[in-house]
Amino acid sequence: MAWDVGSIVRRVPSNNVLERMRGSRQKRDSPGFVEPMAALAVEALPEGPEWSYELKLDGYRALIIKDGGSIKLRSRNDKDLLAMCPALATTARQLQAEQVVIDGEIVAVDEQGRPSFQALQHRGRHPQHSIVFYAFDILYLDGEDTTALPLNLRKAKLEKVVKGSGLPLSIALPGSVPDMIETVRAMQLEGIVAKRTDSIYEPGERSRNWQKLKLERRQEFVIGGYRLAADDSVDALLVGYYDDGELRFAARTRAGLVPHIRRQFARALKALRIDRCPFVDLPTEGSSRWGGGVSAEDMQEMNWTKPEIVVEIQFVEWTGENRLRLSKYLGLRPDKQAKDVRRET
Repeated sequence: MAWDVGSIVRRVPSNNVLERMRGSRQKRDSPGFVEPMAALAVEALPEGPEWSYELKLDGYRALIIKDGGSIKLRSRNDKDLLAMCPALATTARQLQAEQVVIDGEIVAVDEQGRPSFQALQHRGRHPQHSIVFYAFDILYLDGEDTTALPLNLRKAKLEKVVKGSGLPLSIALPGSVPDMIETVRAMQLEGIVAKRTDSIYEPGERSRNWQKLKLERRQEFVIGGYRLAADDSVDALLVGYYDDGELRFAARTRAGLVPHIRRQFARALKALRIDRCPFVDLPTEGSSRWGGGVSAEDMQEMNWTKPEIVVEIQFVEWTGENRLRLSKYLGLRPDKQAKDVRRET
């Protein structure tokens, strides 16, 4: 099966007939921030007619909040992203609603519509990429809280609101689950999200009604330490995740740290320096051939930092010692809170 990536995430179906709303709806005077619903990471996607499937887009999760002429773009932890993507305000003003809250993903795409997380990270260095907001849910519409509606009705309303605005709509993938997986993997895209078509929107919850399958292993981690190179740039990052409120070590990462990123980290992490190691499980018994361990001797070379900065890391697998094998830095995740970072797989 061959897909055109742009058609999957950009086209809007022509059928704009809305089903009659069912169930109760809550009134609210004005649109505001809603903590986004999250998908549960799984090893295999659910199958059946009650499920719909979309591309897992590789970018920053965000909400567009339109209230008359006022446009806000908020991250999943309610930080302002409009300064990063000011052009999206113009597009958002074209939405077919006076008041609306739309859930979606900010993505950098090339001319073929292929997402690139690294291009999003370094927007000025990739002029051939466009910054777009892919809409996939609607949480509020002209005085009505729509989160209690089933997904299929929310999607129908969303389709009507975005039509003609220039805002891309993420739509259902065609074909069987095995065909989807084969095609997404062949196109080197991040993964697939399965959503129950009859499910409500659960703000702030990681629900089994949304399930995500990542086809390359990657997730967010928190920086807790680093090692400096001879030129005082960052040579390696020490990253980890929270487990029962404790920061656990996952990897010592060097791959992906190009020179200008090393210098940027040196400046940012210097301001967060602390005297004590924040990882509860360091030192390890020894260094790993994959760079995953930190021995007692290695600890003497490390600098420790407040665990506040979240980064995206790609890796091959988890080892038996709960370390990442062949980890690689991909970019910053300013849309994530450090305390929310957990081991996903």
